[in-house]
Amino acid sequence: MPALVIVGAQWGDEGKGKIVHYLSRGADFVVRYQGGNNAGHTVVFDGKKFALHLIPSGILFPGVHNVIGNGLVVSPKAFRDEVLMLQKRGVRSRGRLHLSLAAHVILPYHIYLDTLREEGGRGIGTTKKGIGPCYEDKVARIGIRVCDYLEPETFRALVTQNLNVRAAELSRIKPVKAIAEEVFKDYDELRKFLAPFACDTSELLAKARGAAKNLLLESAQGAMLDLDFGTYPFVTSSNPIAGGACVGSGIPPQAISRVMGVTKAYTTRVGLGPFPTEIDGKVATYIREKGGEYGTTTGRPRRIGWLDLPQLRSAIRFSGIDSLVMTKLDTLSNIHPIKVCTAYRYKGKKLTSFPVSRRAQLEVEPVYESFPGFSGDLSGVRKFSDLPSTARHYVEQVERLAGIPVSIVSVGQSREQTIVRDARTVWA
Repeated sequence: MPALVIVGAQWGDEGKGKIVHYLSRGADFVVRYQGGNNAGHTVVFDGKKFALHLIPSGILFPGVHNVIGNGLVVSPKAFRDEVLMLQKRGVRSRGRLHLSLAAHVILPYHIYLDTLREEGGRGIGTTKKGIGPCYEDKVARIGIRVCDYLEPETFRALVTQNLNVRAAELSRIKPVKAIAEEVFKDYDELRKFLAPFACDTSELLAKARGAAKNLLLESAQGAMLDLDFGTYPFVTSSNPIAGGACVGSGIPPQAISRVMGVTKAYTTRVGLGPFPTEIDGKVATYIREKGGEYGTTTGRPRRIGWLDLPQLRSAIRFSGIDSLVMTKLDTLSNIHPIKVCTAYRYKGKKLTSFPVSRRAQLEVEPVYESFPGFSGDLSGVRKFSDLPSTARHYVEQVERLAGIPVSIVSVGQSREQTIVRDARTVWA
């Protein structure tokens, strides 16, 4: 039974949601394994746009089961609101959306702490959704899991304990008693809503594997936001790389058969932190507007840069990516020339991979290679051979420089706007 992992190969926002959605038709289970509702996927299905934050985009296919794994942090309110949004739009989740009992829950005080730090001079550009403080509680072993949330006595005792631990910081925002009242305000309603979805998802996936079901595992964010391998400290609080799929879902490493990395034809980043190929000016504005480069979760304009091969090579290395999906190729149409960073220069030396040092990450100078641009509307192209010759050349040169094949090319948001170059890489 194949288990395919889809990872973001840049700083997130690469278009993973569309690719997961494209591949979901051939999957039996689609699994999110880390992050929270700080992530955002915009998916076009039957001509309609869906903005998803917690729930895997496989939910749009009636026969597919969707799992929110133990590696996530889950806001009960955000979970309920997303389920109800889908229900209102004709997508039912009951019976095929499964929430791990071991996932940790985000509570109002996590959001207060996140906002306090972002606005108090300690920020790194988070979405202020409480993700980081919730993961902090998890690591500090004072976290509250879904299984605890479903037990009123356990939950109340843990909340009281945690508010005492956080009292000094929280009291800068509002009285701790008022925060406690906010935590419990809708608790009974939310607990009852979550209960039918909650289960031991690791056991569920083990049974699925035993029944030879197809598993598709998806990351949130991207490899360069990985807590260990990203641009620390400007990273997320979990591990989006492929290794996180096992820890965040409860499947063993030998279950993973393939890893696909999703990269844009250029690079974007949201929030603070190093971004070696960042550009400003008319080209950046053109790409941002044509590509709709605004955050799904926050609406923030994304920072724009040329494709960064040293960064991409590093993501390929530490995620074990064996093939790439290139999205947003159509966005580069009418840009002449197109640049690609093939290496960095740092203190007189040439670097071909992304440095670990935070100082080096900020100070490297990109070495560019220019490629001929292409023109025209690519959104209707369905065969690689029908792309302009210079567009094909660009994709082929990225393959050469990255050292692995680009097996899928995306030229738009909808499922249909997908060019499959190697049918062996998909099961759809």
